[in-house]
Amino acid sequence: MKRDYISALAALSAAIAVAFGAAGAHLFHDQAALWAKTGADFQLIHAVAVLAIRIKIPNKLPSLLLLIGAFLFSSSLYSLALDAPKIVAHIAPIGGSLMIAGWLVTAVFFWLGQSRHMNKKDRP
Repeated sequence: MKRDYISALAALSAAIAVAFGAAGAHLFHDQAALWAKTGADFQLIHAVAVLAIRIKIPNKLPSLLLLIGAFLFSSSLYSLALDAPKIVAHIAPIGGSLMIAGWLVTAVFFWLGQSRHMNKKDRP
């Protein structure tokens, strides 16, 4: 059986999201709790999305854009929650842009019919 590193990273990403979501609910307060919750929400949603996309789209690009984007976005918020210098906040827009790119690339693959389980007659 072939190893699927991207799906493994997505599952690990989901675990990290749950951990920071719990920290946001129980350990952090005020703005730090909000940063942890926002980071966890985005990271968990994108981890699950990557697992779903991996089933349908054989190309790795959409999954990588979503994973890297979610990692950069969420880790910058987690860092802020852990009292990192505010300059770290400048990483979040890069991650957000990569997540948007990942969704756009996903849309293009579906639009072009380049997903698994499509019959040749269903492709444009």
